[in-house]
Amino acid sequence: MNKAPVIAVSRHRMKTDGDGVTTLVCFHGCPLRCKWCINPFSFDENTKKNMLSPAELYQKTKIDSLYFLATGGGVTFGGGEPLLYADFLKEFRQECGNEWHLCAETSLNVPAENVIKAAECIDVFYVDCKDTNPEIYLSYTGKDNALMLENLRMLINAVGSGRIVVRLPLIPEYNTEEDRQKSKKLLTRMGVTRFDLFDYKIKERK
Repeated sequence: MNKAPVIAVSRHRMKTDGDGVTTLVCFHGCPLRCKWCINPFSFDENTKKNMLSPAELYQKTKIDSLYFLATGGGVTFGGGEPLLYADFLKEFRQECGNEWHLCAETSLNVPAENVIKAAECIDVFYVDCKDTNPEIYLSYTGKDNALMLENLRMLINAVGSGRIVVRLPLIPEYNTEEDRQKSKKLLTRMGVTRFDLFDYKIKERK
């Protein structure tokens, strides 16, 4: 039985993780180590994890099915990195059917085959790009961004630009508005049409 490490199931979220009423399901595990990570518990080995099958997760989330159907909402998968568990996502789609809206918040810094599998079952991808400048991306995440960009090109070809929202944050100490606009121009040339531009709010370090 396919199981995945779930660390949080947050119900009744409104327009923060997709349209309508959503339930956010967070997985443990992430390939990145972002300096201002808001969910460091997603890769902390001491974090409590519940190993759930797609059927078990469906039993936990179906209580809100009427809300999902009435508002165009559904389940959003986050983490950590949900595309590490692409097989799980495909099986969950089989459990819940096609009426729920499924979203994934992803860095796309995963094997290409995971992205291909996710494209078959996820309605909208929120891609956390950080920055297209490889030096900025490496400095902030600890990883190279070539795989992310390659997967993004593949995803655009697979599902179309309308199902992809690219998040471009302004990150204090790491990039500038000029850097962000350069990223937006490059991504637009790649075919991206939907962006989420926002600023990280960093608390002063003690």
